[in-house]
Amino acid sequence: MNRMKHAIELWALVFVGLSCLLCSTVKAEDPWVVLQGGDGPGKGKHIVFVTGDEEYRSEDSMPQLAKILAVHHGFKCTVLFAVNKETGEIDPVTVDNIPGLEALKTADLMVLFTRFRELPDEQMKYIIDYTNSGKPIIGLRTATHPFYYRKHKDSPYARYSFENKEFSGGYGRQVLGETWINHYGQHQKESTRGLIAQGMEKHPIVKGVDDIWGPSDVYSITTLSGDSKPLIMGQVLKGMNPQDEPNPDKKLVPVAWTKTYTAEQGKTARVFATTMGHGDDLKNEGFRRLLVNACYWCMGMEDKIPANPDKIGMVGQYNPSPIGFGGHRKGVKPSDHKLGH
Repeated sequence: MNRMKHAIELWALVFVGLSCLLCSTVKAEDPWVVLQGGDGPGKGKHIVFVTGDEEYRSEDSMPQLAKILAVHHGFKCTVLFAVNKETGEIDPVTVDNIPGLEALKTADLMVLFTRFRELPDEQMKYIIDYTNSGKPIIGLRTATHPFYYRKHKDSPYARYSFENKEFSGGYGRQVLGETWINHYGQHQKESTRGLIAQGMEKHPIVKGVDDIWGPSDVYSITTLSGDSKPLIMGQVLKGMNPQDEPNPDKKLVPVAWTKTYTAEQGKTARVFATTMGHGDDLKNEGFRRLLVNACYWCMGMEDKIPANPDKIGMVGQYNPSPIGFGGHRKGVKPSDHKLGH
């Protein structure tokens, strides 16, 4: 009996030991995705995508853009998402959680595509520290109104809210050139034809760009701030197809521009901003090329912009969910965006 008891106790200890060993080797799934770049002009450079908008499917489009930059150009790309704290799933409706922002400490470029986020101070600090570092920034669509502090107006970062009057226009206007005004083209009824602005035909960002169209409607602009220079003018079309005629009653409005942002510490960054960014805009070759070129230009790599059209081809399947509030694909985790998934 004693011998049997001893054997049972021994096996129990072995089981516990094996269980502890197994637990120690199983790593929790990261709530972000890292795409390691291979060979290419971007080798050694790190791009961090900060996503989180409820409407335009940045959670679909930015992982695809990151794959294009990693696979075809060699950039290391980290994509961050709005993540549900309970399920670990990508959830654009969660406005107060984008884990992994510490990746910005090693970033060479930040691509921002958020809308009305109210991040806790410990997360927001990484974004603002990066913004003040003098490193380049790209903003898409709702990045003109990326933050909105409603619950925590006493936060030191509340000044970056889109409606801030003291820091006029908040992050969008101060850093990117404009804040949210309204829709100029009719939403979901009038699409956008992008035309290279007069005098900007030789700018590196438009190299190889000969056709831009997207279902995005044109956003209204007041006056672009700072030294903003319009690069692409948005022509409002009468319908949602690229063959539709222009609306003669609506003038051309900037939909993409370049500028610089000088932080309080005196460091100056290159900035590219576009009010396009509908999930289906990325299907347009001209728009993809524009974004890829902008990444190179922002990092001072314009002399390495490739002319090969294969360098902007889709990586894997790209089927974004339809735009609209609550329309994001449910049950998706950041790891589902790994290469090969």
